[in-house]
Amino acid sequence: MDASTTVRPPTTQTSVLAVAASCFGWGLDLFDLFILLYVAPAVGLHFFPSEEPMLSLAGAYASFAVTLLMRPLGSALFGSYADRYGRKGAMIVAVAGVGVATAAFGLLPTVETIGIWATVLFLLMRLVQGVFVGGVVASTHVIGTESVPERWRGMMSGLIGGGGAAVGTVLASFAFMIISSIFPDEAFNDTGWRFMFFCGMLTSAVGLVLFRGLAESPQFRAAQDAKDAKRRDKQAATGPSPLKKLFGTPDYRNRFFVNLLLSAGGGGFYYLTAGYLPTYLKLVNGLPGPQASTIMLLGAAMGALSSIALGELSQHIGRKKTFLVIGAVAIVALPLLISGMATATGSAVTWYALAISFLGSAGFAPLMIYLNERFPTDIRATGTALSWNVGFAIGGIMPTFVSLAAKAPSDIPHVLSIFLGVLAAIYLLGAIISPETRGRLAA
Repeated sequence: MDASTTVRPPTTQTSVLAVAASCFGWGLDLFDLFILLYVAPAVGLHFFPSEEPMLSLAGAYASFAVTLLMRPLGSALFGSYADRYGRKGAMIVAVAGVGVATAAFGLLPTVETIGIWATVLFLLMRLVQGVFVGGVVASTHVIGTESVPERWRGMMSGLIGGGGAAVGTVLASFAFMIISSIFPDEAFNDTGWRFMFFCGMLTSAVGLVLFRGLAESPQFRAAQDAKDAKRRDKQAATGPSPLKKLFGTPDYRNRFFVNLLLSAGGGGFYYLTAGYLPTYLKLVNGLPGPQASTIMLLGAAMGALSSIALGELSQHIGRKKTFLVIGAVAIVALPLLISGMATATGSAVTWYALAISFLGSAGFAPLMIYLNERFPTDIRATGTALSWNVGFAIGGIMPTFVSLAAKAPSDIPHVLSIFLGVLAAIYLLGAIISPETRGRLAA
């Protein structure tokens, strides 16, 4: 951004709407995750049938990984649009696309009807959905933190990350509670799973209504004003695309690769804790669906609390020190908690799940604002979204590998502990080599 450009302070209404839109938009990403987690057994049955239950489950998780692998493409497309023309427009198109794509899964024919083509169609739709979800991240992860004063950016990073995750978890959990009560037991596997996907259209519709009064962020408006002034003075022609600038500039390219250590570690923490808990609670602890849903709701609240608190902590001690604290605690505590929960009974299962949810969400609490601060305004949406989505794609495929490595449900705790320990080491390495960025959003 031009040094002479003045960033107009955001109004309270602008800040509140931007943060709400960011939370809800990020919540749609997690809504997609938890919808699939809740219907994973049915998806495995109808689209990835196998005589080995763990292989069928791995197939369902692999379909989620397929979506993650397409999100960087969505980040490149929608991030470039958001950096050139505005965050709001990119968000509206992406959110509408997510809703339509999610609902479409409920209409797909199954293997029983058209054989292997059902699996092919399911995976193709996951690819399409992944592009739109990547686009949601490109806008939501920028407009919220750009629209609040500097003092609150750490907390807002955690609120958008943890609060958005909680929104997605709560929406999916309530949908599961209602639909599983209407379609109990085998009826859910036969028909109810379709209505879980139909809920995607409803949540996107709510999001589009919410976004109507949303304004562009002050940071983006100031950057656009500077570009317009230069064009009027004929001092600048149209520059390179945000994507070309990101990967064509050695400094920005190096920042991107360092960012991946933290985003892959933080994404892995989340997907192997909150993301894997429904499977863990059912297959390892043997809990029924309603009880597991209640624990997941409590875990979502704990994750939101963790993200907000550690995001705020990063505003006081800095992003780097916060990353170091989280990494050091996670590398010891997460494997121990995962192993301990395997033998827990009664209320102890809930306490283990809450502790795991706290640490699992901690990893990305300061990550969003850190990524924002790593890039200037004219490539911020592209750089942030690609750093986040590529890293989270790496972290998001971990549940598939865990399911493949675990030959039986009894193997899950040991395998999960090893994966979490390795990811914590990667995260800690990223924290060590990353610079401090607090206060550099306008750089």
